[in-house]
Amino acid sequence: MLTRLGVLDQSHINEGGTAVQALSDTTRLAQEADRLGYHRYWVSEHHSSRSLAHSSPEVLIAHLASHTSRIRVGSGGIMLPHYSAYKVAENFRLLEALYPGRIDLGIGRAPGGRPLSTRALQEGRYHHGDTYPQQVVDLIAYLNDAVPADHRFPGILAAPSVPTAPELWLLGSSGGTAGLAAEVGASYAFAQFFGTAGGAESIHMYRERFVPSLMEEGPRALAAVMVICAETEEEALDLSSSVSLYFYALETGMELAYLPSVETAKNYPYTPYDLSRIEAARQRRVIGTPDQVKAKLEKLAEEYQTEELLLVSPIYDLEARLRSYQLVAEAFGLQKA
Repeated sequence: MLTRLGVLDQSHINEGGTAVQALSDTTRLAQEADRLGYHRYWVSEHHSSRSLAHSSPEVLIAHLASHTSRIRVGSGGIMLPHYSAYKVAENFRLLEALYPGRIDLGIGRAPGGRPLSTRALQEGRYHHGDTYPQQVVDLIAYLNDAVPADHRFPGILAAPSVPTAPELWLLGSSGGTAGLAAEVGASYAFAQFFGTAGGAESIHMYRERFVPSLMEEGPRALAAVMVICAETEEEALDLSSSVSLYFYALETGMELAYLPSVETAKNYPYTPYDLSRIEAARQRRVIGTPDQVKAKLEKLAEEYQTEELLLVSPIYDLEARLRSYQLVAEAFGLQKA
């Protein structure tokens, strides 16, 4: 049974807008999600992007947590291979000390950008093979004051030492990450909104292989889903045209520097082939009225064997975006502040 809903926000910069305005919109949405009863609010990490407004989740988390009161705030996620696991642990223990019981640390291994930004982020660092699994193990130890005596850095402390730890989530869109999350006993989040197949199978494998740890006694999984809700199906489909064009441009190598308006998207000179690809992508998204969206989300939660979903709603108009989250909250009877 679907009992929790959250938000994943990428802070798209609107056509004709600015990064400053996008971040202001993100703050307003976080406050509204807090008021409406959403459980989490995650922000993503992207580099050298002209269309997305934030690249440092930990900085934005501090800001959003200070402007909300009860919602959990976290990263979706920190791209760990770019960084020292020790420094990430210090950042998030500090956040946990400032906002006890409200911080989530979602991590991933994707670059969050193109090869050039990856090279810049990792300048001067040398890797031999895949270090991500070891980074995850180290991060768990640092976050929980559990560095073993035979560790490379025995006795090290990720300050400040606090009695609680952020929730740790491994983010992925494949069975590989699901297997690692199960092995180390962490929570697992599947990026369904990417359109990647195999989410239900990945979560099922994660649950079967989960090993209890000092973080979690049992498996806990969620999926992030693209959702656009409006009073009528026609309006919801119109609102979705913006993100349809944005992602189609991304997939075909014509990356846009903004989230296009509905007017721009509807007037775009699509070919019949373009339209067929857009329609195929739309089938993987949840678009419609509150009743339609609720039914589709409940079906997805059942398929994915999860009680929690994160909603990704890249809608050009802020008021329509806020309304989308309001309608979904009302449909599920979330508890308002």
